[in-house]
Amino acid sequence: MKLKTVYRCQQCGQSSPKWAGQCPGCGGWNTLVEEAEELVSRAASKARGLTDFSEPPVKLSEARALKAEHASTGISELDRALGGGLVKGQVVLLAGPPGIGKSTLTLESCAALASGAYKAGKVLYVSGEESLAQVGSRAERLGAKCDNVYLMSETNLARVIEEFRKIKPAFLVIDSIQTVYHPDFVGSPGSVGQIRECASELLKIAKSAGVPLFLLGHVTKEGSLAGPKVLEHIVDTVLYFDAEKSNVFRVLRPHKNRFGAVDDAGIFEMTGRGLRPVADAGLMLGESDRDRALAGRAFAVAFEGSRPMLAELQALATKSYLPYPRRTVTGMDLNRAQMLIAALEKSVGLRFDEMDVFASLQGGIKLKDPALDLAFCAALISSARDIPLPPDCVFLGEVGILAQTASPGFLDRRLAEAERLGFKTAFVPRQPRKDEGRFKSLRLEVVRDTGALYAALAKLTPAGTGKSDKEQS
Repeated sequence: MKLKTVYRCQQCGQSSPKWAGQCPGCGGWNTLVEEAEELVSRAASKARGLTDFSEPPVKLSEARALKAEHASTGISELDRALGGGLVKGQVVLLAGPPGIGKSTLTLESCAALASGAYKAGKVLYVSGEESLAQVGSRAERLGAKCDNVYLMSETNLARVIEEFRKIKPAFLVIDSIQTVYHPDFVGSPGSVGQIRECASELLKIAKSAGVPLFLLGHVTKEGSLAGPKVLEHIVDTVLYFDAEKSNVFRVLRPHKNRFGAVDDAGIFEMTGRGLRPVADAGLMLGESDRDRALAGRAFAVAFEGSRPMLAELQALATKSYLPYPRRTVTGMDLNRAQMLIAALEKSVGLRFDEMDVFASLQGGIKLKDPALDLAFCAALISSARDIPLPPDCVFLGEVGILAQTASPGFLDRRLAEAERLGFKTAFVPRQPRKDEGRFKSLRLEVVRDTGALYAALAKLTPAGTGKSDKEQS
């Protein structure tokens, strides 16, 4: 076997014959690392290529469609993120920052599968970062000990594959892919070449045996997945696990899923006994004081995937002492917030050119739902005019660049969720259609544009407040 020296980027995987300070592919600095690469002759490459195909090609008309049957993991929020559960031979890449709870979630899913969908089979958990005692201690704390869950502390992929063929598990976990190395390839564990080859070998054994496979991955300090980008193309599903601002809730977001949708996110709460699924997404708001009116606070019902969740939007408009007033937005798109501010200035007559504007979506959540536009406008008007908004009002609607309102998607489901949460008045762009149902305890007030919204909120002005702009000047 002949080897040659190459310098490979640890971010994008591009190789270079010479070292350089900056990668010519992705532009990353100090990412080229020296590796040894095998030189393969043309004859050897042709012979190797002939053995790669195990099945002859067939006509598309003769190919049978495989219906994916999902097996529940026993954890509702994980099933939601996976699109219904696990599929035979599915390869899932679970990535997240250190300490976020990847190993905890995986160990809990192993215990749930061992006592549920794979009760008659075995589960193999391979840890390359922790000893058996450490994993066992965590399992005891989580109450996740099962007789058909097998633990293995190993980084040599050959040993892992050997034990896989002996045990023949129904579910396999590799924690993590950056710690495993292939003995037939040069390079240290975690290098681009090792990650690519190890992932390819694991993919082959998982697909051939029809065994679901969980690969845990690290992320860089920029928040992207460590290793080559090809790793995300190899796997079937990519899940990102991150924390919200409060560091209590964990959100599991799918970025790729060949067996389901990618618009559903699972929400977990970190407790002393592990991760607890959060069925009611409105709990992410925390202990919100909803029983009194506040100026600058408005509620809306947003969608995170297919689930409705209560969103609390707070805005503060105050006099600016800077040459250029500040615009700070948390949890929403800043460009859209600036457009809404300009629309309010044009349609309502409020002047924000001498005011700092701060807006925040409470609970640390990040949403791009346009149905939050009307709540943002209501909160900003309320803060600028010092109008306390009643806590039983909800605002549902999209606002255009000309200040007109438009009905958001799933308006009937949003209104039903608002009624369930105890709201009494809903400001909406239109009356719902007959097929969208009627609501017993929820009164609907139609606002066609921000001018109508301003007029409706002005009626809530307490005595002695809410002076006009001319009176203020």
